[in-house]
Amino acid sequence: MTDLLLPKIALGAWAWGNDGTFGDTLTESDLRPVFDASMDCGLTLWDNAYVYGMGASEKVMGKFLRTVLREKYQISAKFTPQCANLQADNAVIEMYQTSANLLGTDKMDFYWIHNPVGAPKWIKELIPLAKTGKIGKIGVSNHNLAEIKQAQEILLAEGLTLSAVQNHYSLINRSSEASGILDYCKENNMIFFSYMVLEQGALTGAFDTKHPFPKNSDRGQVYNPLLPQLEILNGQIKEIADKYQVGIPQISMAWAIAKGTLPIIGATKTKHVYDAKKASEIQLNSEDVEKLEWYAQRAGLNTIRYWEKEMK
Repeated sequence: MTDLLLPKIALGAWAWGNDGTFGDTLTESDLRPVFDASMDCGLTLWDNAYVYGMGASEKVMGKFLRTVLREKYQISAKFTPQCANLQADNAVIEMYQTSANLLGTDKMDFYWIHNPVGAPKWIKELIPLAKTGKIGKIGVSNHNLAEIKQAQEILLAEGLTLSAVQNHYSLINRSSEASGILDYCKENNMIFFSYMVLEQGALTGAFDTKHPFPKNSDRGQVYNPLLPQLEILNGQIKEIADKYQVGIPQISMAWAIAKGTLPIIGATKTKHVYDAKKASEIQLNSEDVEKLEWYAQRAGLNTIRYWEKEMK
């Protein structure tokens, strides 16, 4: 396992899977500069999952990771219940090994149960794997507070511990905060990874009523109806961005860092990497954090997605 310090921001490879979610077709030659920029910037923690293109994302990332020393990066991968081989003796171990082979590693710095479908069966199946030392930190994703506590109880009984939680969390989706999950993580020394901090581009200012998301994309269907409110909110975020001489995306990321979370930012262009690096250097003051949250609350948006639930 690597001894690298955790960066303030992890980079996500969901869109690398070309599964249609983002309406993109990305090639290896498109993505190699993104990977190289991340290494140059010290953003060396990558978040991935077999389900991102059914191995497509992990395959291309594995090609890149094999060109650098193992101690130079950290990798985060996931067991997704919906992709499990239910006939396997241990479905978690089987999917872990598939991901490890694709990524070219024999150890995962973070390994997650991707969602609570079938919980707590999968956390139990993960235990033999964790005891081999092939997992640095065990995490659960898209779990509510009761499910997180259940996973922790199961692991503690086996001499293990839950080290991380990964949920959708942004200025316009703070259900993991309202439900007490963030406080629970702080109290139990768990790292909270916040994904979709930029709401798949909706909190970047790149899209508005005159420049909507691609109509037939998943993002378009979700966010285009909300663009009038998002346009106002992004304009308010820009006021604070101008104060720090950065862009809207960097303020949305910096807010998540200020809240004590570790954002996962999707990276498909070198610009995304450089934006993330700059965001990691911003320290918002408490007044700015409160102002951003007040703006977001007034927008009255609900971006709970089809795969998740209210984190009560």
